[in-house]
Amino acid sequence: MSIITVGIDLAKNVFAVHGVDDNGKAALVKPKVPRDKLLELVAQLPPCVIGMEACSGAHHWARQFRQYGHTVKLMAPKFVTPYRMSGRRGKNDAADAAAICEAVIRPKMRFVPIKEEHQQIILCLHRTRQGFVEERTATYNRLRGLISEFGIVLPQKVANLRRDIIDHLEDLPGYVNQCVGDLLAHADALEVRIGDYDRIIAKAAREDVRSKRLMTLPGIGPNTASAMLASIGGGHDFKNGRQVAAWIGLTPGQYSSGGKARLGRITKAGDRYLRSLLVMGARAVLSGLGTKQDRFSRWARSLQERRGYWKAVVAIAAKNARLAWAVLKFGADFRLHPASA
Repeated sequence: MSIITVGIDLAKNVFAVHGVDDNGKAALVKPKVPRDKLLELVAQLPPCVIGMEACSGAHHWARQFRQYGHTVKLMAPKFVTPYRMSGRRGKNDAADAAAICEAVIRPKMRFVPIKEEHQQIILCLHRTRQGFVEERTATYNRLRGLISEFGIVLPQKVANLRRDIIDHLEDLPGYVNQCVGDLLAHADALEVRIGDYDRIIAKAAREDVRSKRLMTLPGIGPNTASAMLASIGGGHDFKNGRQVAAWIGLTPGQYSSGGKARLGRITKAGDRYLRSLLVMGARAVLSGLGTKQDRFSRWARSLQERRGYWKAVVAIAAKNARLAWAVLKFGADFRLHPASA
C-alpha cells in the first residue's frame, strides 16, 4: 500500500513523521527524524498530502516539500488538538504527528495559506518595525512609571510627555536625571529606526503594482497595502472577501440557539497586526471625511451617524478587507465604482 497522507510535527532539530496508506493504516512511523534527514525522507515518498501545523519554519518546509510534487497544507495548532488520541494531557511529538495526519484529511478543516519567500521578506520588515514600535511604547511607559515614584505624573500623549518632562528635570534627585535621559535617547533611536522601516516598506509598496492598486482604496496606505499583499498574496486561498474579513477577525461572533440568531462583538481571531492596520486606516477615513461627497464618504458618514463611531470604524475596516481581496483577486479588472455608461 502506498502512503497517501503524512503528518509532520515540526521542531528545531528533531521531527516526528506519521504516514498512512489508502486504508487509513499507519505505514510510516518515525518519531525521531534529524533535521538534516527530513528532506531526504520526504523526497523518497510518492506524491501525497503532507500536513503540518502553521508554526515557525512551516512555510519554508512547505515550499521545500512542494518541489517534490507533494500537496502541502498548513493548519492552525488549535484545530489539530481535538484529533490527538490521548487528548491534551498525552501530548508528545509522535502523537502530534498522528493528530496532524488525521486532521489534514478532514473535509471542513481550515488551512493557512502558504507564503512564498518574497511575502515572508515583506512580513519580516513589518514584524521588525512593529517590534520597534512596541519597544518604543514600553520605553515611554517605563519612563512614566519611574517618574511617578517621585510624585510626577506625565501625560499619555508622547509630544506632551516630552514637553512636560523638561520642566521637571531639575526636580529629580540623584541619578534619576541620567535614567530619564537614557530612556529618552533610547526612544529617539527607536523613532529613527521606525522611520527607516517606514521608508523601506513604502518603497517596496510603490514598486509593486498590486500594492499600488490597494493604495487606491480609502484608508489603505503603504503599510497596510504591503502587509495585506504579503499576508494573503493573490487571494486565491479565499472564496470571497467575507472569508478574508473573518480570517482577520473583523466579523461578528455568532451566539445562536433555539432558532434565534444573535450576533455579538467581532471575533478578533486571526492576524492581529493586519486587523490593527485596517482599523487605524478606517479611523483615518472617518477623521478625514470633512465635506467629501463621493459614494464611499457618504456611506461612511451615514454609517457613523446611524451606528456610532466605533461600529463605523469596524464596518469600514471589514469593508476594506473585502475590497482588498477583490483588488488582489481580480487585479486590473476590478473597479471600486462601476464605469458610467
